[in-house]
Amino acid sequence: MTEQRWIIHLPTTLTSADEAAALAVTLRESLGHVTVIDFGETTLSEEDSQFVRTRVWCDARLGGASRRCGHRNDHDGPCGG
Repeated sequence: MTEQRWIIHLPTTLTSADEAAALAVTLRESLGHVTVIDFGETTLSEEDSQFVRTRVWCDARLGGASRRCGHRNDHDGPCGG
């Protein structure tokens, strides 16, 4: 049986999805070495619609379970790292 994972919801004062996605990219770049954070599962939502989420990264599996696409969701071209 898989252990239950926990989600940290991090509200911001940002007012656009693009700004929120840029912050997510910055957090991934600065905290990517922290192995307990699954940045591939990062999603965004409006404050009053938290159950309607938008993925930040494609996160498709690349040639193995441990490698995933690091491009933004809905990217053009092939998946990569």
